[in-house]
Amino acid sequence: MDNNFDKELFSGDSPFDIFKRWLADAKKKEISDPEAMALASVDENGMPNVRIVLLRIIDKESFVFFTNYSSNKGTELLNSKKVAFNIHWKTLKRQVRVRGLIEKENGSLADNYYNGRPEGSKIGAWASRQSRVLESRQELLDRWKKFKDRFQNEIPRPDFWGGFRIKPTEFEFWAEGQYRLHDRFLWKKSKNQSDWESMRLNP
Repeated sequence: MDNNFDKELFSGDSPFDIFKRWLADAKKKEISDPEAMALASVDENGMPNVRIVLLRIIDKESFVFFTNYSSNKGTELLNSKKVAFNIHWKTLKRQVRVRGLIEKENGSLADNYYNGRPEGSKIGAWASRQSRVLESRQELLDRWKKFKDRFQNEIPRPDFWGGFRIKPTEFEFWAEGQYRLHDRFLWKKSKNQSDWESMRLNP
C-alpha cells in the first residue's frame, strides 16, 4: 500500500522544515486562517481546556502566539509550563499535532507585533478583562471608549498582554490515506535534546 505514499510530503531535515512547507501549502488553499491552531492547556486540577489561537511567528525552532497573560489560558500556561496544539487543514487533508514547553515572550518581539496591530485592536487589548465575568456588552464597549479617549496618540502595550513561545518536544504529521490507511510520522527530541528522531506510526 506504500505505492501511493508521497515521500516528498514528509521529507525534511527537521520537523520545522516540514511544518513550514505544509503551512505554505495551506496558505494557498485554506479559505481562512491557515494559522489557526487548537491550543490545549490544563488547570490546577488537571482539567484540560482548548481554544483556537493564531500562530503568528515561527522563530528559532519555536512557535509564538500572543494573548492576555491574565486570561485563563495565560494563567494555566504559566503555571504548568506545558502546552499542546493541533492544526487541521481540511482542504489539504493534513494535520499537525505538537507538544512541548512554553515560556513568556515579553520583550521587543511582543512590542513589534503589538505595534503592528490596528488601533482598535490595541485598545481592545486594554479593554478586555479576558475570561472574567462581563455583565453586559455595553460595559465592554464603555471600557473600550474610555481607553480610546485616554490614549489620544501612542497606545502602549499593556504589561498583561504579550507573547508565548512554544518550544516543541514532539511533532506528529498526519496525511489522509486511502481506506483510512493514513500516513503518520512522529518526530521526538532525542535524549540529549539536541537532535530529532522520527518514526512512522500506525494510523
